[in-house]
Amino acid sequence: MKLPRYFLTIITIVITLSLCMGCRDGSDDSRIKDDASDSDNSACAPKSISAEFPFKSNYVQVLGSNMHYIDQGEGDVVLFLHGNPESVYSWRNIMPYLTSHARVIAVDLIGMGKSDKPDIGYYFADHAAYLKEFINALDLQDITLVGHDWGSGLAFHYATEHQDNVKGLAFMEAVLDVDYWENHTAEYQEIYQFFRSEQGKDEVVRNNTIVDPGIPDDVLRKMSEEEMDAYRQPFLQEQDRILTWRWVTEMPIEGQPANMHELVSTYSAKLFEWDVPMLLLYAEPGKEYSPYEAEVVASLLKSGEAVSVGPGLHYLMEDQPHRIGEELARWYKTLPPTAF
Repeated sequence: MKLPRYFLTIITIVITLSLCMGCRDGSDDSRIKDDASDSDNSACAPKSISAEFPFKSNYVQVLGSNMHYIDQGEGDVVLFLHGNPESVYSWRNIMPYLTSHARVIAVDLIGMGKSDKPDIGYYFADHAAYLKEFINALDLQDITLVGHDWGSGLAFHYATEHQDNVKGLAFMEAVLDVDYWENHTAEYQEIYQFFRSEQGKDEVVRNNTIVDPGIPDDVLRKMSEEEMDAYRQPFLQEQDRILTWRWVTEMPIEGQPANMHELVSTYSAKLFEWDVPMLLLYAEPGKEYSPYEAEVVASLLKSGEAVSVGPGLHYLMEDQPHRIGEELARWYKTLPPTAF
């Protein structure tokens, strides 16, 4: 999400060319942390991105429906929250980096992945209610939340409402503040406004557009058919695709929808006053955040850190899962231990 102009002018940050190019040319920088000492600079060597999903499925009943989740490792909880139109599959190459340090849980949001698809509106408030009850059902405590896209918005909302149950926040391509059309090109405005309309809804329902070409268009590498099949699977039926459209209409732009403008504004204000450790992972060029915007956001957070994971667009988990996993593990080990 592009930052409003007034937001960017709160602080002036001088970012040198070497900082902006740091992760491209391999140079070190004190703010963009590319040293990856834990992995002996393994980030410089290419690693395969697996399409496999070798994890045991678990289910818990929440508000009368079953929610699917992955549960690995022991210790304090790291809870992964995917965005639109994703599932726990997005985290398949990232979760293993945390399992030796924490109890790693990744949940399919209600109506997504392998979770049930109850007859509800699938507004943000619905997802937030199911997430809260999922956390209660598993009695999760001292949680570190990791969110992407709308998963970050759900993480922010839960965290600011339950600050005593949150140990840290990590996020990427996040819904961190309200948006304005002036932050976007005319082409972007035309496309996005179309997809917020009833005509856009028909397009999404008929052709599953948010998934395909939506996902591969926002990944630098070529996605395999096995990977794309995993993303398509939850939305094979037309009626199930309305959910992916609903997320688009929930983004607060120019004050609409009014309830979402208020909700996102509220949790955003709380986040910038909170000193909980936060990690903002961003790709280059990224989509919702440019490197410059990521650095501005991190500088405004009381305990924030911005880290470049290398080349990527919106679905950076598919371009840079290993760098994301390495940086999450490095950062997680710096968090203060839970007081018993």
